Amino acid sequence: MANRPESLNHRSARKAGANQLRIIGGQWRSRRLSVAAVPGLRPTPERVRETLFNWLQSDVAGSRCLDLFAGSGALGLEALSRGAASVIFVEKNKQAYQQLQANIHSLQAEGAQLFRHDALTVLKAEQVPFDLIFLDPPFHQDWPKRILDLIVAGALLHPASMVYLEHEMSYKLNPQDWGLEIYRETHAGEVYSCLLKPIVSTS
Repeated sequence: MANRPESLNHRSARKAGANQLRIIGGQWRSRRLSVAAVPGLRPTPERVRETLFNWLQSDVAGSRCLDLFAGSGALGLEALSRGAASVIFVEKNKQAYQQLQANIHSLQAEGAQLFRHDALTVLKAEQVPFDLIFLDPPFHQDWPKRILDLIVAGALLHPASMVYLEHEMSYKLNPQDWGLEIYRETHAGEVYSCLLKPIVSTS
C-alpha cells in the first residue's frame, strides 16, 4: 500500500484501524501489526485483501512476489502468510520502511526482502520474472503506465504471472497496450482494483 494523495472517499474508507494492520489468512491469521503514522498511508482494507486472495487462491503458494510501493506491506505480508516462497518489498518512505522492517522481524518472515529504494530503480535492476506483482502506487501521478512500461521492458512476467493493480476510478488505462488482459476486477468508492495477466496466444 503506497503513500498517496487520497480522495475523501478513499481516505474515509481506510480510516478505521488506520495505524494497525491485521493479517486475515494463513499462518499469521489474526496477527495485528503496527502501521507507520505517515500521512496518506493506509493498509489495503481487509475486505479488498480478502477479495484479492480469493481471486488468487492456490496461485500464492510457492510464488515469487514483488510488493512495489509496499507502504504497510499488507499485500506482501498476506502473501507470505498464505505460503508465498518470497516477497521483495520496496518502500521509499523512511518511517514506513522502518515499521515494515520491524513487522517483518516480528513475524520472523524468512522469505521477505525489504529495500528502501525508488520503485523505478528496483524494477530496472530486476532480471528474473515474478509470479505475482502487487502495485498500489500513489494516485494522480501516472504511476501505473510508467511501472508497466518497465515490467514489460524488463521481461519481469512469464505467461502465468499476475499483476494486482489499484488506481483511481478516473484513471484511464488499457492493459492490452502492455500485452495484458483483465482477469478479475472490482471497485470501492473512488478506488478501482484489478488482477491482470499476460495475453497468451493460442495460435
